Amino acid sequence: MNNWKKTFGIIWTGQFISSITSNTAGYAVIFWLSLTTGSAAVLAYSFMAGILPQLIIGLFSGAYVDKWDRKRTMIFSDMFIAVCTAFLCIIFYFGKIEIWQIYILLAMRSVGSSFHTPAMQASVPLLAPESALMRISGVNQVIHSVSSIASPALAAFLLAVFKNQMPMVLSLDIFGALIACISLLFVKIPNPEQKTVSENIFEQIKIGLSAIFQNRGLRWLFTCEMSAMFFIIPISALFPLITTDFFGGKEYEMSVVEIAWGVGMLLGGAALSLKLFSNFNRVKMISIACFVVGITFLFSGLLRQNMFAVFAGLTAISGVAVAFWSSAFTVILQTNIAPEKLGRAFSIYDSLSMMPSMLALIISGYLTKLIGLPALLVISGVCICITAGFVSIKKEARKMGK
Repeated sequence: MNNWKKTFGIIWTGQFISSITSNTAGYAVIFWLSLTTGSAAVLAYSFMAGILPQLIIGLFSGAYVDKWDRKRTMIFSDMFIAVCTAFLCIIFYFGKIEIWQIYILLAMRSVGSSFHTPAMQASVPLLAPESALMRISGVNQVIHSVSSIASPALAAFLLAVFKNQMPMVLSLDIFGALIACISLLFVKIPNPEQKTVSENIFEQIKIGLSAIFQNRGLRWLFTCEMSAMFFIIPISALFPLITTDFFGGKEYEMSVVEIAWGVGMLLGGAALSLKLFSNFNRVKMISIACFVVGITFLFSGLLRQNMFAVFAGLTAISGVAVAFWSSAFTVILQTNIAPEKLGRAFSIYDSLSMMPSMLALIISGYLTKLIGLPALLVISGVCICITAGFVSIKKEARKMGK
């Protein structure tokens, strides 16, 4: 671990470029769908297509991540995602794009992510000392945040410049994936010694589940996480529609909201990268951050249609909170689960924490028509605040925060 900073520097360079190009392509598709259809259901279904395969396959992918070479897993995953984007470029180029085709290709990209994400997360504790994990998580948030700031603006700009030229925008994702793969070739990522030789995939899943649920404190935190995501994910999927339908915005306003979120994530990640928060109680951090997100949703639902600037500001605040929340939970997993089980634990965590939100996404499309977007924001905000109150109730959960 003597050269862990150099190793992360190389990895972060590739991931930073890949993150910007991939998110730019993603925002371009979201903006295109918002402007073309104006449908809450289409946005909800596209969001589901982008994460549902990852949730299902994630139950199994972690077992293979722990078994396979983690660096090769990340490289092949990136290349698979790039190929899927190439197919999307071809369909747009020939002008025969259908909504269902976008759903399928978003789903295929999600398959690649179901292997790449846990492989990356599980590699971190093998590359750096435990004392640096919170700071590394903060830097990862900074990279994600800068990408969130630049990508929507770049997507809106490219859509304005290259009208009806989606292949030009989407091709950036292919370029970014190649850079990420090349950067990984220059680093060595160790693989943990395997303590289990079972080839039964269901036995491997059972090991990943037990790694999370046998710990009473972790089990409680995980349950609260799922509850909060049930209300957060549908709202985040509908942000473009909230901007266009309620506040009357266009490409520029949609990009402003996404940039505001990114700025918040950047500030939160930058703060976490300092030693100041290295020993801060992580469970309290999650509870406070969850409450802040709920408050921002609640107040957003009470805004008038001419208060778009306030909405953008509240979005930035929620971005700061999510940066703290996500980083704290990631470090709790990394420090409480054995390295040889982390791939399975992270993939199962990513899957199960998001699964309830799939039902919420389906419901949100109908509730939007029934009660309207503002009311949906208020209800979600109240429920998230209630969840925040339950985070640190359990004594076992509070102990995990130290």
